[in-house]
Amino acid sequence: MEITLDEGYSFGLGAFETIAVKDEKLIFLDRHLRRLDRALHFLKIGALDERGITEKQVIDYVKQQKLTDGACKLTVSKENVVFQQRQNPYTDDIRRTGFVMDFSSVRRNETSPLTAYKTLNYGDCILENRQAHGLGMNERIFLNTKGQISEGCTTNIFFIQDDKLVTPPVSSGMLPGVMRRYVIKEAGRRGVLLEEKELYPEDISKFNGCFVTNSLLGMMPAASFGERKFDTAKVLHFIEQIL
Repeated sequence: MEITLDEGYSFGLGAFETIAVKDEKLIFLDRHLRRLDRALHFLKIGALDERGITEKQVIDYVKQQKLTDGACKLTVSKENVVFQQRQNPYTDDIRRTGFVMDFSSVRRNETSPLTAYKTLNYGDCILENRQAHGLGMNERIFLNTKGQISEGCTTNIFFIQDDKLVTPPVSSGMLPGVMRRYVIKEAGRRGVLLEEKELYPEDISKFNGCFVTNSLLGMMPAASFGERKFDTAKVLHFIEQIL
């Protein structure tokens, strides 16, 4: 694989998407490509059609690799288009057990436009995720500069309050996830009340459930968030109402 050194690899001015593959199908491929297209427009490095990147191209790559289940990663910078594949690390055993989470000491900068795009400026997320796993946790959650709950290293977060879903707004400084959008849409379609509101660490005690989302793990229940414990079986039951 040849990589041309450009501003993507020198300064992080590139974007990427990681798309789940299940039974040879790319999950939410169109939504991932639309989000990637928005990032490329923002970075001014050429829209998908200008770069010749199509749904068919991604599908053909997955077929050529004979990837049945896993993940397809597409990385785009000014001079490069890179396809990669890998396994999906999230198993049913993890889902039954639930995530162990805590707050990161790193703050998410809600004033930065980069937070709204999945760019190669991903160092905070990777380093905090590695540290979390080193401490026996699955995820760390960022607060923003105002002390509000924002997002995880690789996830968006939702809380359950009786029969209602509560999640931080995009203005709290986050990447609007593909799965986040799916949950919000499905909750509305199924009549589940959902509220986007600014949340603080002390609000966690009000909730009786929590789960996080991304394209590879889907909706993952939290077993604990700091000192707060949750019943993962009840969270999974609630999630089933949205699926």
